[in-house]
Amino acid sequence: MNDLLRKEDLELNPTPRVPICLCLDVSGSMGRVVGGQTRDTGRRKFRDGKWWRVVKGGVTALKEMIEGVNLFYDNLLEDEVARYAAEICIVTFGDTAELVMDFANLDRQEKERKEKINGLKAQGETSMGEAVNKALDCLETRKHEYREAGVDYYQPWLVLMTDGEPNGDSTEFNRAVSRTLELANSRRLTIFPIGIGDKADMDCLKKFSPKRPPLRLKGMNFKEFFEWLSQSVSRTSQSMPGDTIKLDLEGIKTWGEL
Repeated sequence: MNDLLRKEDLELNPTPRVPICLCLDVSGSMGRVVGGQTRDTGRRKFRDGKWWRVVKGGVTALKEMIEGVNLFYDNLLEDEVARYAAEICIVTFGDTAELVMDFANLDRQEKERKEKINGLKAQGETSMGEAVNKALDCLETRKHEYREAGVDYYQPWLVLMTDGEPNGDSTEFNRAVSRTLELANSRRLTIFPIGIGDKADMDCLKKFSPKRPPLRLKGMNFKEFFEWLSQSVSRTSQSMPGDTIKLDLEGIKTWGEL
């Protein structure tokens, strides 16, 4: 989306914004089958630092995540307030960090979001540090645009989801941790670090989260997580910028565990 349309979004809709960046792992291990009927092909492949059986059929972890992200969009579009307040950016990480969807109002993103989200592929390593830095850059750029347009905004959210451990550039990773901590400790960022499956490096995720411990997804409860996240966005969009928003701790039990 070009800069003119991004600015037009803010001029036509002065509603205070809730900027949310989804930073999602699409490394090769997210292609593992987690459900459904499968047939073993007898072949093996080395991906994301591990050997995997090659099967046909079944439902992958990435497919479950994609369905959860689409549910997140659908729920926000059905909310009369959140529809105009929420803005979503999606950054993925495999071998490289990719900006899949830049910030814009949800209606404008609707023209392309399902094609882009449904088209995600599981491949490569886990360039987590590079992705978090790109996500933070996108958030900083959008906040600057809010200020230039005189549009108020709520504390930005960063959702970091991974099923493994970072194996990208260590300098980038350390810079990402440092930047995230500075923003979170100064109350300029709310971060939700989420581990996917029992191989997720929770110690790594903890480095990004000084305020609350990272949580591990129960099974493949992506839909429950994104349902909870959309409800949290809805409550935030109905408050005043600067208000303290209490998270639904009971709701967390439907999808998360320490």
